[in-house]
Amino acid sequence: MTLDACARLLERGDPDRLLAVRAAPAWTRARLLPLYAFNLEVARAPWVTQEPMIAEMRLQWWRDVVAEDVPPAHDVAGPLQVLIREAGLPQAVLDRLIAARHHDVWRAPFADHRALAAYVEDTAAGLMWLAARALGAPDGAEVAVRAYGWAAGMASFLRAVPELTARGRQPLPAGTGVADLALQGLARLAEARAGRALVPKAVAPALLAGWQAEGLLTLAARDPAAVREGRLQLSEFTRRRRLLWQAATGRW
Repeated sequence: MTLDACARLLERGDPDRLLAVRAAPAWTRARLLPLYAFNLEVARAPWVTQEPMIAEMRLQWWRDVVAEDVPPAHDVAGPLQVLIREAGLPQAVLDRLIAARHHDVWRAPFADHRALAAYVEDTAAGLMWLAARALGAPDGAEVAVRAYGWAAGMASFLRAVPELTARGRQPLPAGTGVADLALQGLARLAEARAGRALVPKAVAPALLAGWQAEGLLTLAARDPAAVREGRLQLSEFTRRRRLLWQAATGRW
């Protein structure tokens, strides 16, 4: 798959992440676009069929791709396998990202807030750490990068609650408040910033995907009803300003 084709895939299925890539330096795109295209393919695998076993087979196929048991002719799998080899991406992190999506195949709700937190850790936080590693992040940056990815992932998850509910899911664990989840996200954001000195500036483009996290989490904490009512959105002016500021300064 060419980088242009990866971008078209993200334009249809993950436009916010594509905006983040386009705001990043050109040299990072060959690393970020295949990884984000892979994430999108895995994320939507449970939703493209009503047959759970077919969805499970799709996810298993991607696990085989990560283990390099599948020929690299596939549009996304080929570039991904090259990236895994060249950047030394940790296979265990890739595998957990895929495995977490098995939850989406079935309609059972999260057992509790810890199960939801683990899901966000393995998906959003894992993806951000993979992106950072693809840009050369050292091991010492993992805690801060994952914390930032978790905060961004929780913001995205809360924004998706109305759609998940419309699809017949119960996205929020019983007894778990929206405000509590938002505050937990803000706490993880503060944790990430406390470790910012350990994250090289060259890795900052990998964190651009979380540019909306603080604004969305703050809104959710102040107005929890906005989540269920589908009002958890930043203004277009705020979105663009925050993205441009973060891209220009490298601060997150």
